[in-house]
Amino acid sequence: MRLIELPPPTTTWSLLLHGGAGGRVEELAVAGDGPYADGLRAAWRAGAAVLSAGGSALDAVGASVEVLEDDPLFNAGRGAALTAAGTAELDACVMSGDGRAGAVAASRHARHPVAAARRVRDEGRAVLLVDPPVGAVERWGLERVDGSWFVTPARQQQLARVTRRELEPARHGTVGAVAVDASGHVAAATSTGGMVGQSEGRVGDSPIVGAGTYARDGVVAVSCTGEGEAFLQGLVAADIAARVRYLGADLATAVRDTVAAELAPRGASGGLVAVRPDGSGVVAHSSPAMYAAYADGGRLVTLT
Repeated sequence: MRLIELPPPTTTWSLLLHGGAGGRVEELAVAGDGPYADGLRAAWRAGAAVLSAGGSALDAVGASVEVLEDDPLFNAGRGAALTAAGTAELDACVMSGDGRAGAVAASRHARHPVAAARRVRDEGRAVLLVDPPVGAVERWGLERVDGSWFVTPARQQQLARVTRRELEPARHGTVGAVAVDASGHVAAATSTGGMVGQSEGRVGDSPIVGAGTYARDGVVAVSCTGEGEAFLQGLVAADIAARVRYLGADLATAVRDTVAAELAPRGASGGLVAVRPDGSGVVAHSSPAMYAAYADGGRLVTLT
């Protein structure tokens, strides 16, 4: 497993994001890793602008993830992986350090699923909504799009190859961000289109609190990417937080031990970003690669 430990930053805030584990998708047909790095930088800068202006960690992670949802190179929002029926069913979750969370699964109408998840959290009448209807999207004041807006030719080609069994369906691909703001509050957000060729109605770990997304003030914020069923069964994000909170483990040790205990025995791989209230963080993945962006010593770093 590759694990990068980040010390507390020189700023009063910290932001880490990932663009999914598993590496490049052949069908997206871009030359080199430059476009991926550009997308990651744009997303990081969107969140950083919120934090540097004194905004909240929750607003920052939402801003970063929205940028990635609009970038068709990443498996979230426009350009997300398609179901076996050729449609996009989008999952997202946000959680703030005060323990409040909101999530959507099989979202089909909101341009930004992460924004829909935020509205669920803010309303407080539910934690998880499945297939939020058009009326809800309009009531929330979010931009509504037709389902075809999410579908790209590259993802259609990818699905066709998977259907013909010319290509193994990728089990990785999610975007997410974690942050701590100047007040010391943490937050996490995660968004995904799921697996290529998945059954309609399948829900992975991303919108499930404690599995792919978790945040707790004074402890940690975590956003995961990888083989969703293993992250679900292992409650990976919550397990990392529990090791920090109850065992007093440092973050790197907690991440390594959780991966060893919950992913490795299941033959699964993936990655995550996590941040502590002091701004220190971890970028880790057991998959062959993971897209990520973070600041190290004042310098913006991207993994592609």
